[in-house]
Order: sequence, then structure tokens, then C-alpha cells
Amino acid sequence: MKVFLTGASGVMGRSSIDALRLAGHDVVGLARTSSSAEQVGAGGAEPCLGDVFDRDALIAGMRGCDAVANLATKVPVGLGALRPGSLKAIDRIRLHGSKVVADAARAAGVGRIVQQSLSFMYADGDDAWIDEHSAVDVTRATEPVVVAEDNMKTFAASGGTAVSLRFGLITGNDPNTAWLFRRAAAGRSIGLGTERSWMHVIHPDDVGSAVVHALTAPGGVYNVGAEPVQRRDYVDAIALAAGHRSGHFLPGWILRLGGEKLEILTRSQRVSSQLFSDRTGWHPYHPKLTPDWFDDLVRV
Repeated sequence: MKVFLTGASGVMGRSSIDALRLAGHDVVGLARTSSSAEQVGAGGAEPCLGDVFDRDALIAGMRGCDAVANLATKVPVGLGALRPGSLKAIDRIRLHGSKVVADAARAAGVGRIVQQSLSFMYADGDDAWIDEHSAVDVTRATEPVVVAEDNMKTFAASGGTAVSLRFGLITGNDPNTAWLFRRAAAGRSIGLGTERSWMHVIHPDDVGSAVVHALTAPGGVYNVGAEPVQRRDYVDAIALAAGHRSGHFLPGWILRLGGEKLEILTRSQRVSSQLFSDRTGWHPYHPKLTPDWFDDLVRV
């Protein structure tokens, strides 16, 4: 297949280019700048200059493609997430960019879209297992993610096939994990929420393999990630990789300062990815969080 990829120079995009090419697919990667285009080309994809708001550029790049994978994001790093307006760019990508991408795919005659989504939208489930039928808690922080999925449903209603992948928290060699790793190495606090609450995480490598499997998945919404991990174990895994026996949790006032932006990162979400595995045969290369997820950060 020939796949058009947005967010091609990002963490998810690079992982997906590698996985798609390994699976024998051709990739056209959207790049906003010439330097990003060079990076996309070096990764083995055909660069296409433009962005997710440029309908004409998208249509031109998508022509002749069999599928679109919309992985464009702009996630604020570290304490930058607490700044006013820190989510403005990523919210615009989800609220409006996802619609432009879907409209362009329809105009270009592409029949399938894979949309990046997040499992953070689920309501706090305490210790209960969460699947695709579990309740969603919509706040100002999660609404753009819900709208992006709705834009995919509209695409499907017009005759296409839409697959939304509700990824866990990307954990590995990515900017936010690197920020946490540096803090942990300095003995500073990195944990959010209560120690025995649950998290849904995914290694960057498994994002790409999931996108490959989504190319043949029945349309719908799927959770995608490793085994759920309790926050104490997550914090300690990062701390151990950074040279300490255990990690520390941030005080409650930081959470109050962050409001809804941080609240979604403290929900207890014991998320199951079984449905995606059952329907596509996908299994993560990294099924359980261990300190070796951070080997690249240790080497740096």
C-alpha cells in the first residue's frame, strides 16, 4: 500500500515510517519545513511540503495513496504544559486539522484514515479494567480528542473506513520522557497522581507497528498500548534507569496549578488493548514497562 503520513518528522511519524517500510509499504510524509522534509526523506519516505491546514497541499500529496495516517501533534514539553495557551496549537490540530485531513482524503479518493487518539479521555476507573465501551470523561482538555474522533466518524459515514487508535502515554525516547528522565537523574519529583493508580503506556516502536496493523483493521476505535502499569512502578522504572533506587511524586499544589491539563494525566486508567490484538493480530514489541525502555536516554 501507499500511505500518506502527517506528523512524519515527529516521534510517532518516525516510528511509523520505519514500521511501514519494513512491512513493504510506500510512504509519503507531510513536512512543514525544508529541514523536516530532509529528515523525512532520510527516513525513507517521500517528502510532501505542507501542513494539516493546507487542503490543496494535502490533496496533492494524497493522490494515488491507499490510506492516510494522521499523526500530527504538537505536545508541550515538561512545565511548558502549565503555561497559558500551551495546548492551543495541539487543540487546533485536533479540532480543525483532523477535519481538513479527512476532507482532503475524501477529495483525493483515499478510502481509509488512521487517526491518532488518546486513552486519556476515559473516566477514572480506579482498579476496574477499561475497554472501548467504557465511559469517556469530556473536559476542555479532552474535548479536542473527542472531536477528532468525531471527524473520523463523519469520514466513515461518507463511505470511507476510519480507525482511531487510542494510544497510551508514549514512554521511551521522546521529549517528555527525556524531560522526566533528566529530572529523575537530578533527584527531582516526576510522579503525578496517586501511587497505586493505573497508567496506560506505549513504547514509541509500538506506535509504528500499530499503524501498520490499523491498515487492515475493521473501522472503529481501539485502545493501543502495553500492559497497564501502576504509577509507583512507572516512576520507579524511570528513576532506576536514571541511577536512583526510587522516584518521587510531585506535590498536590502542582496538580491544582495545572488544572484540567494535568488532571487527565492523573486518572486511574487500567486500559485493555485486547480488542485491537484480537481483530488485527497486533502485539506490542514491548509488552510491559521495564527500565530498558529508557536505554536510549541512558546512552545520551
